Amino acid sequence: MGKILFLTLLLIGATYCSAQTTITPAAPGVSYGNGVEKGESIGLATLTKKLNSDSVYTGRISGKVIEVCKKKGCFMKISDGNGDPVLVRFTGYSFFMPQNIVGNEVIVEGKAKVKETSVKQLRHWAEDAGKSKEEIEKINTPKKDVEIMADGVLVNKG
Repeated sequence: MGKILFLTLLLIGATYCSAQTTITPAAPGVSYGNGVEKGESIGLATLTKKLNSDSVYTGRISGKVIEVCKKKGCFMKISDGNGDPVLVRFTGYSFFMPQNIVGNEVIVEGKAKVKETSVKQLRHWAEDAGKSKEEIEKINTPKKDVEIMADGVLVNKG
């Protein structure tokens, strides 16, 4: 009985440790997380108009990747070139983005909402993004932004 339990725990641990250890380079048609297929999506300007401080939008959102976490790809920022960038995180840290995704058009599938981000979290993300110590120290007020929790990401165009 003890051996079976040990082997089961070992198998679970090995599976957990091997979850997306290699990240497929970004290219048109490559999908991360839950499979996302081409189709209709809304742009960031439309998303911003749909959301108010207490609503949630569930669906597909398109934008251009302008930044990705330099440590392990655990978040990215997308933009339409007109407004503030939108932070995209990944449900349960179950998948990550490759560094070469910056500059690609993507379709993100998930839930978007307005969120207030603490100074501590903003500084952590700035550090992960490779910002200088001086830039990080300038962060001293929380910020309200649209944030997306993505179940999947599709590279639409390179």
